[in-house]
Amino acid sequence: MSKKTSKKPKKDTKPRKTYHFRIYPTHKQVNRLEEWLGLCCAIYNAALDERKSAYRMVGVSLSYEHQCAELPECKEVRPELSAVPSQVLQDVVKRVDLAFDAFFQRMEQGQKPGYPRFKSRFRYDSLTFKQHGNSFQLLPSSQKNRATLVLAKLGHVKMVLHRAIKGTPKTAIVKRTPTGKWFVSISVELEEELTAQRLLPSQEAVGIDVGLKTFAYLSTGEEIANPRFFRTEEAALTRAQRKLSKAPKRSKQQAKKRKVVARVHERIGNRRKNFLEQEVCKLIKRFGLLAVEALVVRNMIRNPKLAKSIADVSWSQFFARLLAKAEEAGRQVVRVNPAYTSQTCSACGHRQPMPLSVRVYECPHCGLILGRDHNGSENILEEALIGVGRHTRVIPEALGL
Repeated sequence: MSKKTSKKPKKDTKPRKTYHFRIYPTHKQVNRLEEWLGLCCAIYNAALDERKSAYRMVGVSLSYEHQCAELPECKEVRPELSAVPSQVLQDVVKRVDLAFDAFFQRMEQGQKPGYPRFKSRFRYDSLTFKQHGNSFQLLPSSQKNRATLVLAKLGHVKMVLHRAIKGTPKTAIVKRTPTGKWFVSISVELEEELTAQRLLPSQEAVGIDVGLKTFAYLSTGEEIANPRFFRTEEAALTRAQRKLSKAPKRSKQQAKKRKVVARVHERIGNRRKNFLEQEVCKLIKRFGLLAVEALVVRNMIRNPKLAKSIADVSWSQFFARLLAKAEEAGRQVVRVNPAYTSQTCSACGHRQPMPLSVRVYECPHCGLILGRDHNGSENILEEALIGVGRHTRVIPEALGL
């Protein structure tokens, strides 16, 4: 399929932030949302099939605007689509357009393309309401930590407002989890005075060496223990999956067992997310400069012996949250090349090969004896300081010692 050559110039937009809240639709509203999800999934697959067929038969690449213009005709053929808000249907077509844009981008970058695929109705689980004041509204409630979410053609939905929303709401994404819970993600546009909020300045700097034995080792000599959430729940997950495999296919019993498996995965994810958020907040509040390794986790996870442990420790999520929180708080995060950080002496710069089984670094040149992870964190910090022009290491060879 040929790529679209015309590109629209990107508009200058203000920074955005997303808030996640739990919502409690009524039984009638849940049934309607489930019906909308099924219809949106059908529209998504139809739009994808139309693009494939148009290119295969006549060599034409359909655009988002062309397919959006066909939606009124689709409502005439399928009158039940009229029950779904128009902007929600337009977003379904936009998702197909974004899927092809990502496909072409991966081709340009030389990655494995991954052609857009059809979606199962069980995996299509979100609806996007694109315009505040039109397709959705937020109303205050007399109860503490409560609010009302008003969705077009659905009505008032109870929402737990566990934190105040700062900024101008723009879009809302209503999502169903595999366990049957409903959440809304509200994207807001931040004003300049909100983005300027920063923590008190800190001159402290730290190097962070992530690992599997310990979650992270700091250059200050402190370490963060690895909680191993998946490993602790592995037995419960195995039992739940075994019961699911024995349940009759397409039965109510299988649906119940599938929810049990989903609850175990959800519990693991929630615990991991809570742990990462707490540790990131501690680091951001304390240090002004944070040095981390620029690890390519998707390549490391290909190791069959360490894949499960690397996925359990969730380095990618940790780095992503650290970068996001640092930008919001005005802290500096420096990513350094991870090559030889554990094999180089943090005192004199001597480098020697070290297998992973050796956990203590013994330098034959200057006599330094230090834990492998501690030594690595010191080198990570030093590389970051060199990168920002705050080099402090004094190498003995340079002094003629």
